[in-house]
Amino acid sequence: MDDERILSRLAELGEELPEPPQALAAYVPVVVSGSSAFVSGQVPTVDGALLHPGLLGESVTVAEGAAGARRAALQALAALRGELGSFGPLRRIVKLTVYVAASPGFVDHPEVANGASEFLMDVLGEPGGHARAAVGMSSLPRGASVELEVLAEIEPPPGLAPREP
Repeated sequence: MDDERILSRLAELGEELPEPPQALAAYVPVVVSGSSAFVSGQVPTVDGALLHPGLLGESVTVAEGAAGARRAALQALAALRGELGSFGPLRRIVKLTVYVAASPGFVDHPEVANGASEFLMDVLGEPGGHARAAVGMSSLPRGASVELEVLAEIEPPPGLAPREP
């Protein structure tokens, strides 16, 4: 994908790619294996502060949860670009899993997850379309209201031959 086009599209949407997120525990932010890049769970933060902490259906609205999912998707893009060096090797987003910290009886998980899904499609176009799961949880790390993980298809790194079926 074209790095400048994606950065331009982000600017059109009023977004700036943040610095790639750092691991908060014993994991790495992105693992590349063959033609896949696995982005570790992203909780939405702005300047190191958690965005919209709490539970959906209690202290966090659906709109706030969707905004958090959008921010986490932006961070996932930053993590991918940081690991790959540019968006050039990115082919498409394959799968998005959105975890929603929700109170009992909360049922609007898809609307929260749409914040990330719609954002990725707005930024990347057709390659941003993906399979998705929106999953309710009783709690998430650091009190986050949403967390997402991304599986992306990439050009295999140089010297790595694709596997035969």
